[in-house]
Amino acid sequence: MSFYRGMTCTNVTLKGDGGTPITAYVAKPEGKGPFPGVVLIHHLPGWSELYIETTRRFAHHGYMAICANLYERAGEGNPDDVAARVRGEGGIPDAQMVGDTAAAVAWMRAQPENNGKVGLYGSCSGGRHAVIYASQRQDVDAVVDMWGGRVVMGAEELNAKTPVAPIDMTKTLSAPLLGLFGNDDRAPSPEQVNQHEAALKQHGKDYEFHRYDGAGHGFNYWHRPLYRPEQAMDAWGKVFAFFGKHLGR
Repeated sequence: MSFYRGMTCTNVTLKGDGGTPITAYVAKPEGKGPFPGVVLIHHLPGWSELYIETTRRFAHHGYMAICANLYERAGEGNPDDVAARVRGEGGIPDAQMVGDTAAAVAWMRAQPENNGKVGLYGSCSGGRHAVIYASQRQDVDAVVDMWGGRVVMGAEELNAKTPVAPIDMTKTLSAPLLGLFGNDDRAPSPEQVNQHEAALKQHGKDYEFHRYDGAGHGFNYWHRPLYRPEQAMDAWGKVFAFFGKHLGR
């Protein structure tokens, strides 16, 4: 495998949902390519340092990568403060996320260095959002869901921002799915992961689920006590193998 020590990193402006300008962080490997693309959907803590670094990690492994700031409409400031405002408002609407992510996917596909393949990567709420996006759109080639919670939702959890449970969209999932989960997690719980897997089997979807003992929510978040190095490194290996299979090199 080639590693790309050199890369170019910059911000770009996308025309997000409803035509609203949003900022996205881009990391491109050095060289002419062509490179497969990865669109990262950040987690509930927002457009954070973790996701900026993860964008560069994909570039290091030979992918063009882009991560849009889905919380930009909440204003500027420290990402933790912005994310707290978004959480206080009940999160962002699923439809708005789809519109913003579509802009990032379109940007990636328009790049001359892209090889024509684009994958989605998300963790926590970003994993949930990745599943939703690939169930509503047909323009991505592979999806990675890292412990996405609220894929299985009760009727009492549905509202104007989250009107349909992602599991109820399984029939229209349009791309192969990799799911990585900790068995100590409660959001999603192992029982909810079982329900999601049953729905994928029922609809004949192409998927891989891997579960880790001794790991809970956010087990590859290196900056938090939740971090589990052994499980995290195994999971990264599975992510790169999955994208290598479906997106090419």
